[in-house]
Amino acid sequence: MSFSRDFMWGAASAAAQVEGGWNEGGRSPSIWDVAPKGAIAHDDTCHIACDCYHRWKDDIAIMKQLGFKSYRFSISWSRVIAEEGKVNPEGVRFYSDFVDELLKNGIEPMITLYHWDLPMWVQRKGGWLDSGISDLYYEYTKAVAEALGDRVSWWMTFNEPQVFVNLGYRTGTHAPFMKGGLGAAKIATKNVLLAHGKACMAIRKYAKLPARISLASASTLWTPLTESPEDIENARYYTFEYFNSVGSLSWWNDPIFLGKIPEEMQDMLTQEDLEIIFQPLDYIALNNYQSRNFADAKSDYTDDGKKQPVSEYYAGLPRTSMNWAITPETMYWLIRFVYERYGKPVVISENGMSAYDFVHLDGKVHDSHRTDFVTRYLANVKRAADEGIPVIGYQYWSLFDNFEWTRGYDPRFGIIYVDYRDGFRILKDSAYAYAEIIRQNGENLPSWEVANKR
Repeated sequence: MSFSRDFMWGAASAAAQVEGGWNEGGRSPSIWDVAPKGAIAHDDTCHIACDCYHRWKDDIAIMKQLGFKSYRFSISWSRVIAEEGKVNPEGVRFYSDFVDELLKNGIEPMITLYHWDLPMWVQRKGGWLDSGISDLYYEYTKAVAEALGDRVSWWMTFNEPQVFVNLGYRTGTHAPFMKGGLGAAKIATKNVLLAHGKACMAIRKYAKLPARISLASASTLWTPLTESPEDIENARYYTFEYFNSVGSLSWWNDPIFLGKIPEEMQDMLTQEDLEIIFQPLDYIALNNYQSRNFADAKSDYTDDGKKQPVSEYYAGLPRTSMNWAITPETMYWLIRFVYERYGKPVVISENGMSAYDFVHLDGKVHDSHRTDFVTRYLANVKRAADEGIPVIGYQYWSLFDNFEWTRGYDPRFGIIYVDYRDGFRILKDSAYAYAEIIRQNGENLPSWEVANKR
């Protein structure tokens, strides 16, 4: 079956990581704008980032040049509502103009409402630990849906709640840098889930176009060691059942997509909560980079006697500059497992690699490693599509090199190189390679068997 003719090829970004203009256009600070000294590598800030706030028309022209069919970007809550109860017309106009320019260039906008940049005025009220935050989120979503819902059809309520709840409120390694442990993470989980449900309600009520809604999950899973039925079921078990906590797929997606409260959440959620959380959704969005199998720990058996599929680690394992394992087969198994469990069409909302890219003597950025990475992972997306699973889009992470949270600007994920001294852009070799894959609608990809060889 391969990729559909209307497959949504594109790339993704997040406001805090690329926009800049942190104190312009009526915007107020987010939790990432005021990170304490020493929290971010080199004491970098996201105040300018890629300067997309000023360069957005040129950036959209690059997307058109590359043949993009879609672009996933996030809205800055503090640009739209800079203080409680007041919609910022200048912030709304910025995103409205941005959406118009995308559509003018034949690029479908895919909006993420929240990609980790909580307004400081909300954080002062307790942030995701405050029981009133879901109502504030409803009002924010209402403002965005009223402003853009006549031109935008594709929505994601959150990006990777697994990550910002765990790192922001449990371990304190990300903004707002709160070390609250599992108790805080559970409180934040409930509030995020309720905010998701209320955001869905707001979009359905106030958007004028028929809305297609999801949530983008961090989606690391266990992959089968072989394709035997036993190994496949072991991998499925460990992906969804064995490890069911704040960082897992089922912790978040079972309540949202199945209307089911996992056993580990029985003390957190009520049936009344579930009536808010369990809203009709149109697809499932998945962010995927690597398999859990490729960990440094190599235990083969767990306390319950089941074989745990974590024995794929080996010396010299290929890794990215952020030390993430390169495991292209994880893409196929993720799509298959998630589709079989939740029964929704799939959008790969993030997939990419960080590398030590630099400008070569010829003035270009040669990143054959990234081209190889994308080709291998996409070959596994194609395998899923060939088997009849409705995969409807792929968003490379990221369009630009950008602000990588507490790691600052060292990791480079983009297919577009950014010189942070002056904002100058260079299309990397991988950008041209990805454009050719788009042009051929993936028909030039190798077989998954070839792609998965090590």
